[in-house]
Order: sequence, then structure tokens, then C-alpha cells
Amino acid sequence: MSDDTLLEELVNLPEITRPSASPDGERVTFYSDTTGRNEIFVLDVDTGEAEQWSDGTDMQAWWPLSWSADGERVFFHRDADGDEQNDIYALASDGATEPVVETDDQTNLHAVGTDGETLLVASNHERGMDLYRYRLPTDELERLTDHDQVWESCLSPNCERVAYAANESENADNRDTYLVDIDGANREILDVGVVGSHTDPQDWTPDGNRLLIADNSEGFGRCGVYDLTGGEVRWYGDLDYEESPACFSADGSRFLAERVRDAAVVPVVYDTETGEEFECPLIDGVAEFGWRSTNLLADDRVLLSYTTPTRPTELVAYDLDANDTETLFRPDCSRFSSDDFIDAAYLTVESDGVPDTRQAAVEHDQYETLEIGALFYDSGARPSPLLVNVHGGPRRADRKTFHYRTQYLLKRGYSILQVNFRGSSGRGRKFTQKLVGDFGGAEQGDIATVTEHVLETHDWLDAERVGVWGGSFGGYSTYWQMVQYPDLYAAGAPVVGYTDLELMYEEAMPQFRTGFMQKYLGTPEENPDLYRKRSPITHAENLAAPLLMAHGVNDRRVPVSQARVFRDALRERGYEEGQDKEFEYHEIEKRGHHTTDASQRQNTLQLFESFLDRRLRTSET
Repeated sequence: MSDDTLLEELVNLPEITRPSASPDGERVTFYSDTTGRNEIFVLDVDTGEAEQWSDGTDMQAWWPLSWSADGERVFFHRDADGDEQNDIYALASDGATEPVVETDDQTNLHAVGTDGETLLVASNHERGMDLYRYRLPTDELERLTDHDQVWESCLSPNCERVAYAANESENADNRDTYLVDIDGANREILDVGVVGSHTDPQDWTPDGNRLLIADNSEGFGRCGVYDLTGGEVRWYGDLDYEESPACFSADGSRFLAERVRDAAVVPVVYDTETGEEFECPLIDGVAEFGWRSTNLLADDRVLLSYTTPTRPTELVAYDLDANDTETLFRPDCSRFSSDDFIDAAYLTVESDGVPDTRQAAVEHDQYETLEIGALFYDSGARPSPLLVNVHGGPRRADRKTFHYRTQYLLKRGYSILQVNFRGSSGRGRKFTQKLVGDFGGAEQGDIATVTEHVLETHDWLDAERVGVWGGSFGGYSTYWQMVQYPDLYAAGAPVVGYTDLELMYEEAMPQFRTGFMQKYLGTPEENPDLYRKRSPITHAENLAAPLLMAHGVNDRRVPVSQARVFRDALRERGYEEGQDKEFEYHEIEKRGHHTTDASQRQNTLQLFESFLDRRLRTSET
């Protein structure tokens, strides 16, 4: 099979995203790109038959799907070529679509009321990212909150109250849970957590008297049930692992949660009365519940997505009584089997945030020594170049999931390293907050330190052919690795990364400015030196290896100006542009911060691979 054919087949492996169960639990809607672009499908749980409802409709598949209260329609999000300025649309079984909530800015659906009349939406069309009540019968949009940003929220079963997470403290990394009536009256804050911790609501019991909440004030994330009548919370678990709640069971006697163990995610079931818990038998990869979706199926079963590094995502029904699982839907990957793919090895490395490699941009002293987890994929090539793939977020983490890009690059002979540096999720509050006030500091040293370790312990890796790439925060990290540790890398490829932090602050969407940049860096007025010193553009002259820059023209989260100013800075410093020069530059039309379009993904990966082949490969590999 030619490389082009292999790439096309891997990129076009059907992906399943954003599954959500219907109100009666008998159907599941989800996105799948079986046709080469994302379409909305509906699965009959009993028969296993999936029917395509949409037909070529432009959709923003990054955001969740939700059913209407009567189960007759599916709500989805639409934007303009990836600019994330979403509107909410409805899709019927005959393929008919109609706009439901339209604004001039970003609007996202959080919950659908059981009364058939209420939608709970978040929008920044007036100022910050606030919550609104949308009345379906009258087409009215009424603001409920007044914050810079609202995070998670959930609507009570009787549609009379809303629980949501926001922050009014001086600590930019704080998050509290609030209650408010559906008309915006009688707002109150739950007395849970401490300043600087996160407390988020997730679900209501069917009677509306208890609230399922997440909290990380004691270190690791934990699950609690808050009694709204007595004002008390009961906590569950032993704080041995990071856990996050998902939803109550249909009768409210149990709740479901996700437990992070190393690079795996395991569902957990808790009895609300006794506190007893048991794990789902899917323990080898990532089994998770949907984000802002309905997870309950009929007959006391719940809906899960399950994947491993060698197993593309499939939909699974988890029987809570039998503690057993059944595959509901598996995409057609008949060209490949699990044996065709390479599994990941989990490893840990102690890092003090200062690698042995020379620090060219900012000289740091040693930080606190922490155990840093990572995933390593051995391509089998001898010798093998190494690609360091940095995740975004930064409060995310690389897990044991399948990804077409990873498997394609492995088949092309590139071994891959993914580092869950300090600041990543899944390791507790203190670990995730390590970037606060030190953005672009020790976490970048962790990436370099783990890279050094892997090179030292695998003598068949070619230390002269190490590349780094990533998107969003991973794009920022790629720029930073290249200017801070120029002796370590032979090539770098940032995608939608930021390079000038002060300019980023000026151009960012309001909720990104307050919920992200102020949290980690403060404001440019408060910390001008931090903004300047931790901006890759300040140290552009340190670039010593080929750089491929790629950025979506329609990116509103990280505007394309971030790539343009770095390109201009390189030109001003005498760097030459071209395939055989010091840097390459590409703007991608009709792409925003994310893309789910198969042709765009294939073209971007071809661009990346061409760069790697010219910069890292030799006749030996």
C-alpha cells in the first residue's frame, strides 16, 4: 500500500463523537464522518441500526448534540467555517433543519428542559459568557447571570432552577457553584470548597432535591451529593485518584463518575446511600460519558464511549446491575484490525523543571521535583526519529485513546512521545495550578526533561532527529521548545499556536481573556515582564532548526495574527522562508481552531509529513 493510500484510509477511518441518548433511552445520536464529513446519525439501541439524519449540513462537531424533550429533533451547533461563533439549530429525522437561537457571537446549548419549552444556553453576545433562558414557544432569550464567564451548568428537572459554576472572587482560578431561579431571581452560592478551588454542578436527582457536584478543594477531584433541603454535602471516594461525576442513575439511587488512573479513564458507580462503589470492567483505555449530553439508556444501562490506542472509538452500553458491557455500535474499520496498530507504553519521569539541555531564552533555577507521566509509542523502526507531541489545554492530558494521526506517523517510522507536564489535568488541584504565575516555565522544562530521558533509555532513538509539534497550547509549547531548547530539536511544527502573549490578550475572546490568560498570567499591566519574557516572539532569534507554521484563518480563539507576527519577526531577523529554507508558513483557509473535516485533516497531515520527510528522515528510515 502506498503512503498516500495509507494516509487516506487512516484519515477516513470513521470517528464517533458527541453521543447523546434520547429522552426515552432507546436511541442515541452522534456525529460520524463516515461520508468524509461529519453528519448526524441516530442509532436504534435495540437493533443496532444507525440512520443518517443530516445531509451535507455545515455543523460545528466540536460542540455537543442534544435531543429535544419530545425526542423528535436533535439540536446542534453551526458556525462559519470554524470561527466558533456558534448558533443553535434543530434537525428533524427527515433532514430538515431550522435555526433556533441565533446571535452575533458564540452561543452554546447547555441543557434542554423537560417541559419542551426551555433551553439553557450560554452566550457572549452581550458581554461575558453568561447563561440565558431561551423560550421555544415565544423565541425569547432572557439573561439569567452577570459574570465574565459561566462554566458548567445544569437545569433542574422541573425547569425552575439552574445550578452553574462561575467566579466572583479575586482569585482568577476560583470556581464556585451558584443556584438561581429560571427567571434570574434568588441567586445563592453553595458553601462548598475553598478560594482557588473548582466546584462544578453536574446533575440533579429526579426529585430536584439533591445536586451532584465536582470539587477539588482537598487535592484530587472528588464527587459529592449536595442536599439542597439541609444544605449539607456528602463526599464519596478515598481521594486516591482524580474523579469527576457524570450523572445520577434514573432513580437517583446511584451516580456515575470517571476515575483517572495513569493514562486510563475508568467509569465508577457509587451507591448514594451506602457509599459503596465498583468500577466498570473497561479498564484498559478510556471509557467515558458524554460532555453535556444525556447518558441514561433504558433498563438501568448507561451510554459510554470506549477507545484504546489500538481500538477506534465505539459506543457501549454499561449495565449497572450486571456490571457488564455490550457494544452498541462499532464503526466500519474492516480494512484494519487492532493488530495493525501500535499500543502506548505508560512511563513516569522525575522532573525539576530544568533539563540538562541549555536554556537559551529564560534561565530557570530548579523547581519542585515532580513525577511526570508520559505515553511512548515505539514505531519499530531502527534507528527511529522521535516526535514529541504536546497536548493542548493546558488543563488536558494525553490518554490511552486511538488517533489516526498517531498511527499513521508510527507506520511511517516515527516514534512518538506525549508528555503530561505539570499543569495537565488528572493529577489534582495543586498539580494543575503549577502554571499559574509560571506560564511557559517549569511545564516546558518537564517536556524537555522527559524527552531527554526517553532518548537516554532508548539507544535506538536518533537524538539528532527529534521533532516537536502540537496545537493550541501545544502550538505555543512547540514555539517555546524551539526557542528555549534549540539544541534539543531538529524540527518543529506549531499549529494554531500563540507567540505574542500581550497581543493575544488584546485580541482574545472575552471569556478566554478572563478565564485563561488572567488566570495564568494576570494582565499585561500587572505582569508586563512575564508577558514579554514568556512570549516566543521575544526570543525569535534563538530559532536554530527548521520550523513549519500552520494556522487557520478563521481561528477566533487564537487569531491567525499570532502566526503572522512570528513570521514577520523571523523575516526581520534575516530568516528565509521556503521548503529548503529556515521556516515554512501556511495559512489554512476555511479553518478555525479545530477541524473535523476529513479533507482538511488529510491535507494538514500531508503538509506536516512532507515537512518531516524533508527535515528528519534519512535513507535509513
